[in-house]
Amino acid sequence: MTDVRLAPAPAVVPQPGQLAPDFELLNQYGEPVRLSDYRGRNVVVVFYPFAFSGICTGELCEIRDNIAAFEDSNATVLAVSVDSKFTLRAYSQQEGYGFDLLADFWPHGAVAQAYGVFDAHSGMALRGTFIIDASGVVRHVVVNPRGQARDFAEYRRALLALGPQSP
Repeated sequence: MTDVRLAPAPAVVPQPGQLAPDFELLNQYGEPVRLSDYRGRNVVVVFYPFAFSGICTGELCEIRDNIAAFEDSNATVLAVSVDSKFTLRAYSQQEGYGFDLLADFWPHGAVAQAYGVFDAHSGMALRGTFIIDASGVVRHVVVNPRGQARDFAEYRRALLALGPQSP
């Protein structure tokens, strides 16, 4: 008899109107960050493949350079990759990121899996963006194919669609 092991079915990408899956990950400083602790604020969860890679660095630097667009919408940016907290700390220091980089390191890619954006064949997160409103509901989702950068203007449009926010 042959032992056959099937890969687990990929998680479904949360859609607008659904409650965002809660998670807790360590940031680049080893501090725990829980999504549900941000209730009352909008949150932009940005999954990206790897620290120090070209497209990812370009995208995160664009967020860094335009962080006021997020702050004006009462939004916190949480950037998630499968890198370790040590890698993320070096990356954050090198690039001057003022937002949390979260380590979905172990169990490897578990949060990316919960959001349906983990590529098990390459062991990395896809470029998934989830804009979550102050009550924890997903309001905007985009998952870009491998090698395709996100459109920063789309962040602005999605945040504006949430309407006026008070801090």
